[in-house]
Parts: sequence; C-alpha cells; structure tokens
Amino acid sequence: MERVAQVFTSFAEADLADEEYYAALAPSERVDILLALVERYRSTFGEAAERFERVCRVTELERG
Repeated sequence: MERVAQVFTSFAEADLADEEYYAALAPSERVDILLALVERYRSTFGEAAERFERVCRVTELERG
C-alpha cells in the first residue's frame, strides 16, 4: 500500500477526502484492507490466532 501525506485546512475537509478515497476503492481492495486489519488484530493474540483460517466470500444480493 502506498503511503501519501496530505495537508487539509479543516477536519471536515480531511473527513471528506477520507470518504472519497474509500468510496473510490474497488470492492476487492476494501476486502484486502479489512483482511489486513483482521490479520493485524489477530497478531496481538500470538499463537492462539494462528489456527484460524481466512475465509472470504462475495455474493450478489437480490434486489426486491
């Protein structure tokens, strides 16, 4: 993941930039970020989390 630094004039402007960034990501990129966060969280447990398997399934929802 590429690190980028930006300077904003207000917190609202920074929040808007965050929202636009995450909205522009592809669904697979969002899942990759989620899995990286889960992995980082699990690493805090040490050996207890090593037996967990990573499972991910993307499905289409019916529109009614």
